[in-house]
Amino acid sequence: MAMMAYKYQAQALMRDYLLADPLIPYTSVLIGIVLCKIVSVGYFITDLTMIFWLYPSLGGMEYVLHHTLSLVAIAYTMLSGEGQFYTYVVLISESTTPEINMRWFLDTAGLKKSSAYLINGILMFVAWLIVQMHAFGYYLTLVVPAVLFVMNTLWFMKILKGVKKTLAKWP
Repeated sequence: MAMMAYKYQAQALMRDYLLADPLIPYTSVLIGIVLCKIVSVGYFITDLTMIFWLYPSLGGMEYVLHHTLSLVAIAYTMLSGEGQFYTYVVLISESTTPEINMRWFLDTAGLKKSSAYLINGILMFVAWLIVQMHAFGYYLTLVVPAVLFVMNTLWFMKILKGVKKTLAKWP
């Protein structure tokens, strides 16, 4: 039932907005699709290269597996045309990566007690809450693999614990 309602909403979105102008679907939508995936592939390749170059300081085999599977999935959707929407939902979850990377840079630079570290931690918490928890909570009802949601929930609990700990120590 929920799947059919979602299908009708997606069709209405396409019909009423994306296909309303004869030029828009073939320019902005298709260019957006290609650019989003090209940027994502570029990011995953660059990050994977850095992980191999500085292995294991930037991450272990779980990161290599994550990036490799992501590259395979994006390549599959680009070549087959299948799973487009699901790919974008998953790629949206990568929008929390800049906050995570910035936290690592600040920690490595010895700025763990700085205002920038605190602000970044709060931004990471808010971004994770909105992007990971809210979005995947909805798609879980559409039978998105529960493992992803459990993993995001565990990470969110760690982030929440870190925010509480940081705010408790802050003057």
